[in-house]
Amino acid sequence: MSDTASPGPPESLDRTGLIAALICYVIWGAFPLLFHQMGVRGASAWEIVGWRTVFAVPVSLCLVLLTGGLRNLGAVIGQPRQLALLALSAILIATNWTVYVWAVSVGQTLSASLGYYINPLVNAAVGALFFRERINRWGIVALTLATIGVLAQAVALGAPPWVALVLAGSFAGYGAVRKQTQADAQGGLLIECLILSPFAVGLLVWLARHGTLTFGQGVDVTLLLLTCGPVTVAPLALFAFAARRLPFNVVGFIQFITPTLQFACGLAQGERLTWQSLVAFAFIWAGALVFAVNLVARLRRESAAGSPADAS
Repeated sequence: MSDTASPGPPESLDRTGLIAALICYVIWGAFPLLFHQMGVRGASAWEIVGWRTVFAVPVSLCLVLLTGGLRNLGAVIGQPRQLALLALSAILIATNWTVYVWAVSVGQTLSASLGYYINPLVNAAVGALFFRERINRWGIVALTLATIGVLAQAVALGAPPWVALVLAGSFAGYGAVRKQTQADAQGGLLIECLILSPFAVGLLVWLARHGTLTFGQGVDVTLLLLTCGPVTVAPLALFAFAARRLPFNVVGFIQFITPTLQFACGLAQGERLTWQSLVAFAFIWAGALVFAVNLVARLRRESAAGSPADAS
């Protein structure tokens, strides 16, 4: 199956896609450290999201040029349906960025990590409903454990974990929409950023007029904000690439790397973890472990059967 093939359940795991997914999730897992440093220097969540969008445009354009993606980009731009899909994916990822950066900036990194822990629940449901992907019995066990964990966290909070639910839903939706586009990873990301840029520029102008823009007010904060472009584009491009080459539920479960690192960041930054929340996380971690073992067993079976995991 090629990278531009129509959506469908791959027969075996693509190793290139697997590596891309692993790298992007590690980068995302370290985001709280970066955004926290921006925040302590005065950058608001709105400013961070604005610069992420604006600086991502030239970086993603460079990727398109370096990978020879102009032809694919032109083909996508000429199809209204593809542009509509990318506009939808742009809205979803903008929602995800805003809620996530806000959560980290107000000391809710643990809640954000829960969102990415439950994201596989949504991914697996989407994969089964829309992409005809199977969930074996161990996958069902993993989903059940994670669901119990989510319910336990809702009980611990005394209310639905809205931050977590919005993050999980928006990111699962983003992956599902991108899986259906004909745009390659770099071209699709560039179009998304271009769609969002007018709103981002307007937001930054509004912040500047109200005297709350920190960019240019100090070397350290300016340099940190300049990293928004590369750290936004690189993992998203890797994710879009992986999402088209791996089963949707596999992409979702590998992402447990990200919330685990985020969880560690939240604790390192002094966030409080109650015993009730710890119980909830324990169920979710158990679900992640079950899936990881199941994934390794699947890879071994494919290897023993002589099925190349990087077939395309």
